[in-house]
Amino acid sequence: MANSRPGALFSAACGVLLLAGCSAEAGSGGAASDDAAPHGGPASTPSATAAQTATPPAGAGDVSPHPYVGMWVTADGHIRQMLLANGRYDEARGERESAYTGSYQVVGTRIEYVDDTGFSADGTFDGDVLHHAGYVFYRESSDAHRQAREER
Repeated sequence: MANSRPGALFSAACGVLLLAGCSAEAGSGGAASDDAAPHGGPASTPSATAAQTATPPAGAGDVSPHPYVGMWVTADGHIRQMLLANGRYDEARGERESAYTGSYQVVGTRIEYVDDTGFSADGTFDGDVLHHAGYVFYRESSDAHRQAREER
């Protein structure tokens, strides 16, 4: 019986090592191309995944929503960005729904984005037009949007 005790300790230690190895593998994601951050940024990490469930900063819901809440689209409709009243956004590209998600903050006519992988960008509103990351977005169904579609 005394000889079985060292074997039991060895088995328990191997189980702990195997469990630790499995935990490390679980957070590694899938193929590298699936984990690539938007706009050529670094690959997503487990901490970036945890950020996807983050809530807006305290007090973010205490003020009335800014006038830019709603759907913003490119003239061709390929990129669609929904600005939610809770300080989150959801961007679709082509057939890819929720291609990018994250939080944003508006101060005056300036918007600052931080997506769920940590990438940041900004933009400027000019009435029903949003200039962001080299793109021009229009408030969906606005006169500016209709005019931009006609000019295409």
